[in-house]
Amino acid sequence: MRRVVITGYDIICPIGNTKEDVKKSFYNKTSGVELIPEWKELKGLRSFVGGTVKNLDEKVLDRKIRRSMGKLSVMNTITAINALKHSGIPDEMLSSGRLGCAAASTIGSPQAFNDFFHELIVNKSIDQIQSMTFLKLMNHTTVANIAVSLGITGRVFSPSSACTSSSQSIGMSYEYIKYGLQDVMLAGGGEELHHTTVAVFDIMDVACRTHNDNPKEASQPFNKKRGGIVVGEGAGMVVLEELEHAKKRGATIYGEVIGFSSLCDGHHMSTPSSEGMKATMIEAIKNAGIKKEDIDYINAHATATETGDVAESQATREIFGNKTPLSGTKSFTGHTLGSCGVHEVIYSLMMIEDKTMYPTINLTNIDPRCEGLDIVTDLRKKDLNIVLSNNFAFGGINTSILLKKYDK
Repeated sequence: MRRVVITGYDIICPIGNTKEDVKKSFYNKTSGVELIPEWKELKGLRSFVGGTVKNLDEKVLDRKIRRSMGKLSVMNTITAINALKHSGIPDEMLSSGRLGCAAASTIGSPQAFNDFFHELIVNKSIDQIQSMTFLKLMNHTTVANIAVSLGITGRVFSPSSACTSSSQSIGMSYEYIKYGLQDVMLAGGGEELHHTTVAVFDIMDVACRTHNDNPKEASQPFNKKRGGIVVGEGAGMVVLEELEHAKKRGATIYGEVIGFSSLCDGHHMSTPSSEGMKATMIEAIKNAGIKKEDIDYINAHATATETGDVAESQATREIFGNKTPLSGTKSFTGHTLGSCGVHEVIYSLMMIEDKTMYPTINLTNIDPRCEGLDIVTDLRKKDLNIVLSNNFAFGGINTSILLKKYDK
């Protein structure tokens, strides 16, 4: 089988829009969660905090190509362009048919949905609906806009599976290259913060309502008194490339993808299953051809919901005991949903580069049901060779990605 390496990446997220800013936030333990005052105007809504992207300059994209993009696609297209620059992929590769793209989100642009259905349902009219609105709200808006903007002619797809959207993009792209279907894949996804998103979680009684007055402490994975999910936004893309292809052009290699699994619980639409999580991790380890003892660190899904944290803790404990350190980086950003998978893969690459595990912040009183794990709560130096990144979504869809420090 062909080896698959990462030769470039880019990120936009609540703690920074560059690698340097993101690292600075982790090292300074600075949360990107903020109060969103306008949400207070919504009747019945009780959660007013979110992980927000700051200083986004959409004008780096030409106005002509932005016409079919909501904020979601703008962020994702910017990260796609920057990831390609980072990788040094030649322009002629884009139209070769051997470079593809996978970019995903939970839904299309929620603001476009809002605009479309407000006009259609409230005003009972289509007179003010713009011709580009559907192109912003369709589920594959991210990947379609990236492909058309860059002239990509290879395989293009957009898995839409909530919290595992971008991790499925990466994992399935890895398989495309591993089995010879493509040589290079741009892979990742995005999410656009909107009041409809927080409303969904608030209606389900899992949105954080307890920290509207101190948003920096709102996201509390594994904490006994956790408030619930803090929603967030952002985008990210990685460039996956077949090893020999990368070596031939003298590319810098930032890591290697050595294993992937995506299995379904087949159990419940919104209640996670520790058995399904465990099966997914075990299959990824088998797929990578390694032993569980080879894994140096786990980036946990860690959404700060009671059922999610407890199920994940149980599954992880049953496989690894307290032998393998883990942390929940959503404590910094909130849950960035369709972009969390790619964000956490990029954070993992940064940790490998820094030989440092980034911590879980806001963990002051661990839930007894989450005990028995080595949860990292401060920066911890360690030479990381293999990292496991986990994500678990509604509908019981689970993903596990194994990354390795590149070894010639």
